[in-house]
Parts: sequence; structure tokens; C-alpha cells
Amino acid sequence: MAPRILVDATAVPADRGGLGRYCDGLLVALDRLGADLAIACQRSDEQRYGTLAPNARIVAGPAALAHRDSRLAWEQTGLPYVAQQVGADVIHLPAYILPTRAGRPTVVTIHDVTVFAEPEIHDPVRSTYIKSATRTAARRATRMIAPSMATRDELVRLLSADPAHIDVAYHGVDHDVFHRPDEIEIKKVSDRLGLHGRPYIAYLGALEPRKNVPNLIRGWARAVADHPDPPVLVLAGSGGWDDEIDAALATVPLNLKVIRPGYLPWSSLPGFFGGALVVALPSRGEGFGLPVLEAMACGAPVLTTRRGPLPEVGGEAVAYTEPDAWGVCRALSNLIEDPAYRRRLADAAFERSQQFSWKASAEAHMASFERAVSAHASPR
Repeated sequence: MAPRILVDATAVPADRGGLGRYCDGLLVALDRLGADLAIACQRSDEQRYGTLAPNARIVAGPAALAHRDSRLAWEQTGLPYVAQQVGADVIHLPAYILPTRAGRPTVVTIHDVTVFAEPEIHDPVRSTYIKSATRTAARRATRMIAPSMATRDELVRLLSADPAHIDVAYHGVDHDVFHRPDEIEIKKVSDRLGLHGRPYIAYLGALEPRKNVPNLIRGWARAVADHPDPPVLVLAGSGGWDDEIDAALATVPLNLKVIRPGYLPWSSLPGFFGGALVVALPSRGEGFGLPVLEAMACGAPVLTTRRGPLPEVGGEAVAYTEPDAWGVCRALSNLIEDPAYRRRLADAAFERSQQFSWKASAEAHMASFERAVSAHASPR
């Protein structure tokens, strides 16, 4: 008999972001697989999850969950009560947090461990909390899910986690949302950005140190300095705390243009990615690299680094660079000056993206849930 799964989606932010896209994609796929599913969420997401997973039982928590401190306290006491109320056989925690007394098997997703490997590229206040939560999960969870082999290996290396208790489940991509755009979609985004057909280099993500945005700015500025029609750099995404970004922007020559549009709605992302000359995501550390996969699914030529799991996602279908500014400069120059190379990458990226699906991810998650229940039932 399939286990009844309670998924704690209360930590999903309003702008969705990586955690939101993970939860949304996974829950849709689990529901379609026929999983016996209950979803705990914030009140603002009750209708959304009811639509995304129509066969699931949706349990909206108290209004106070909109506040982080209240949510953290509720996850320790309220979530185990909900698990008891819905008769859950296993609880899935997709955002590190593990109740101290869950009362049943737990499966925790550990998205990345770069906070241990490179603490200097993380917010020091938030990283203290994440380190503590990750150590607790590694010690107490029945099983852990890592989104890549690289993240699994780092869990073992840095936290001495038992590899036999870690399952790898790659993220998927919604191919209906992230697709090769038509000319109308491309034009709409270009006009909204005020580019009106002008070529651009696209970045999408949080503006935080591990994303390496300052070196992207410096590398781009050097690569296009003498170009007769220099491509614009578009830094899209909301949030972040990288103090070096403004310093890097201050060095950009006046003849070059940078646009910071903030948050872009999902519906515009195919046009944004697919209309770009290059999608540049030269990250210093990832747990998976979802924007890389999403850009690939939109048929974009992608530039990233070989750090962590990114080669597991990009394979030979993306271009790679070292994360320093000169490395980014050289790699961008090669792409900008070679349209045939960009076309080959775009085609290869689109084909490779078809190997990733939320259905496959959901199947891997289900296997982990079943192992957790079996381990809990087996005599020790």
C-alpha cells in the first residue's frame, strides 16, 4: 500500500523562486502519479495548491505562518499535529527544517551545502541557521534527498552523512512553461525591457555573492568594450545582498548599458531566455542549478561554470567558464563572436533539457518516501 505523504510547503515564498518552483513542480507530478498526498501550506497558497494538486488534501496553516519566526515555531509543534490529523505515514520537509518530535518517518531535501564549503558567499545571519538545520537533518532525518550527485557527495564529505541514507532526485523542468519561444514572446519581453530588439546577455537569479554577479558584470564589460553594437546586460531577479554589485556597476563605461528589471513573471521567462544572445549564469556554487536547466529548455545558449552539480545539468550542451572576470570575458567573447557556435549550443541545450522531468523527479521522491516508511517499520 502506498504511503500517505504530508509535504510541508509552508516555507514557499510569494515570488516562488527556486524553492517554489521545486515544490510546485514536484507536487503536480506527485499528484499525477496518484500519490496519497496532503500538503501543508500558507493560507495564501491554499487555492493555488488545490488547483495544482486537485487530488491532494490541502491543509492551510494559521495566518501567522506568513511571519518567519512564527512559521519556524509552528513547524516544530503544528506540523506534527497536522501529520497526526491527516494520518501521514511520512513527512517530506522540502526546506531543511525538521521537527524535533515528528512522530513518524521524515524525508528532508538538502538543496545544497555550499554554506559549509564556502561560508563567505552566504549571508552570515541566515547561514548560521541553515548550518544548524542541515546538521540536524543529517543527524535525525530518516532519509535525505539531494538534487544532484555533487550535493550528495558534499553531504558525505562535509557532514559525514551516511550515503546509504541519501537519495538523489534531480529537479525537473515544466516543458509547457519553459519552451522555445516564438517571435511574439521574444518581442514582448524585449519591448518591456526597453530594448526593442537590441541584443542582450541575460542573467536571472538572486543578487547574492555565490551567484558571482560582480564578475559577470566585469567580464561582460571587458568582452563588449570595443564591440560596435555592444549587447546590453540584463540582471533580472529580486532580492539579494551582494555589496560588490554596485561597486562593479560603477566601473562600467558610460557607452555600455545594464538593466535591472527586478522580478520577471514566469510567463515572460521563455521570451527572456530564448531571446537572449547568451544566458550567463557563472555561479560559484549550486545545489542543482535550476535556472540553467530552464534556460536550456527555452533553447538558449547558456554559459555557466563547472562548479558543483552544474556539469550534471549542462553536460556538453552548455559553454563553461572559470568564475573569475577574465574567464567570463573570454567565454562571452567566444559566444558573442560566433553565431554558429551559439546555434549549436542552443539546439544541444534544448535536446538535453528533455531528459529532465518532474515526473522522473517525483518517482525518485516516491522511492525515497517508501524507503523511509520501510526503515521505520523494520525492527532495529
